[in-house]
Amino acid sequence: MAEIEREAMEYDVVIVGAGPAGLSAAIRLKQLDADLNVVVLEKGSEVGAHILSGAVLDPSGLDALIPDWRDRGAPITVPVTDDNFYMLGEGGQMRIPNLLMPPLMNNHGTYIVSMGNVCRWMAEQAEALGVEVFPGMACSEIVWAEDGSVKGVVAGEFGREPDGSVGEGYEPGMELHGKYVLLGEGVRGSLSKQVIAKFGLDADSDVQKYGLGMKELWEIDPEKHREGRVVHTMGWPLGSNAGGGSFIYHLDNNQVYVGFVVHLNYENPYVYPYMEFQRFKHHPMVAELLKGGKRVAYGARAISEGGWQSLPKTVFPGGALLGCAAGMVNVPRIKGNHNAMLSGKAAAESAHEAIQAGRSGDTLDAYDDEVRSGPIGRDLKRVRNVKPLWSNYGLMASLGLGGVDMWVNQITGGGSVLGTLKHGKSDAEATGKHFGYEPIDYPKPDGTLSFDRLTNVAYSFTNHEESQPAHLKLKDPDLPTSVNLPEYAGPSQRYCPAGVYEFVQEEGKPARFVINFQNCVHCKTCDIKDPRQNIVWTVPQGGDGPNYPNM
Repeated sequence: MAEIEREAMEYDVVIVGAGPAGLSAAIRLKQLDADLNVVVLEKGSEVGAHILSGAVLDPSGLDALIPDWRDRGAPITVPVTDDNFYMLGEGGQMRIPNLLMPPLMNNHGTYIVSMGNVCRWMAEQAEALGVEVFPGMACSEIVWAEDGSVKGVVAGEFGREPDGSVGEGYEPGMELHGKYVLLGEGVRGSLSKQVIAKFGLDADSDVQKYGLGMKELWEIDPEKHREGRVVHTMGWPLGSNAGGGSFIYHLDNNQVYVGFVVHLNYENPYVYPYMEFQRFKHHPMVAELLKGGKRVAYGARAISEGGWQSLPKTVFPGGALLGCAAGMVNVPRIKGNHNAMLSGKAAAESAHEAIQAGRSGDTLDAYDDEVRSGPIGRDLKRVRNVKPLWSNYGLMASLGLGGVDMWVNQITGGGSVLGTLKHGKSDAEATGKHFGYEPIDYPKPDGTLSFDRLTNVAYSFTNHEESQPAHLKLKDPDLPTSVNLPEYAGPSQRYCPAGVYEFVQEEGKPARFVINFQNCVHCKTCDIKDPRQNIVWTVPQGGDGPNYPNM
């Protein structure tokens, strides 16, 4: 095939992803120099369409970026009023006293928000400063300079045929070149993966760890609603099968976010994270809250959980990794949006300084230094041992020894008698073969509190143009049926929270592996958890995917 010719546009800074990190970078660049040409490219149909987060927002990042955000009408209006931590058993619960929790776990001064709406507002602030924000523009390729540095990205490619060939209505997209390219794609971004691999950015860091977060938005009985209440739980229904927990956040308008996180380092291939979430809602405490209510939205996404020791080098020739593209979530706090904003701000300041000095296409080492030595690094370092303790020794060790370690870190400013613990295996490597494990019998959803996957996916408002190539690629098309099904019992049919993957068995014929990419909610779990790392998540054409409202 002849080489595709594309038009090119030149910018000072190209930003991939209109999440809190990317938008913070754009806003800060224009605050520093109104004449800089800055563009933000977003794969969702609109800003916020692909944003899914808890979310209890620590406003420290926004305070640093836009100190007068309250006066500007930011959709951040529900302060946390009370914190509740519970250990669940199948039929009851035990509250963990707040006094036992390290001060860093306190949610005083935080807000329950829709991060999708916060990002929509941030995009308005960016555009008011002169930033060009283009939704519906998936970035499908990196443009490399002759010296091997990152020069730009390809965005807006449309119209390929299902087999990947160029069709009659093909639009090649454009090359957007920048003096620096900032990648704020979120967890396990497809371009971020490429630059991490090409430049060996993770050579000196521990393996990255992940969780799968699933979330529903409910409207509940006003009598049961407590605006500003935050509830976190651990324990049932996961037991020894997997680590994880839940969150229930009471926002305004009689709505609550009900979420469930399953750590993806589980061994038993029969674990079905989505059904664990649905089972959780039948716990008496949760069922009573939701009784008489209705679910109005659903979504899922992966969460980076490796923390301090898993941070890759965040800079490369020509650009930088922002926020969750590098993995900046504070796991015990279940918060990363503040660090995403701080990283965007720091990257912008480093890029601005470089451009002022006449530089371009080099490595922004000052940004990496700031990530590690500044507030982001301090936030992550204090909790660095909680996740490996949980992964390697279980929930009780994480609660007990992890809690003590956080207290010590809080007092000493990052010191620990444990040093810095290692995570061990990647989540893919942790997946066990099905021999020796029994299938788990999950209760059938009742259609009132719990729902089957495909019904719930409809509440993510996901849509993909079916005539395009599947954006979920297999390195070896035969491996799902030759290895994953016989050896691992086909875990993709369970770990995907959207029902994308299935094994179809027809009488007298070998099993077929089917990819229903139209269902994909872009959570990236398949790219993370596939035991042989055979599935590669790439971007579909721009605008496709979920369309999350108020999530």
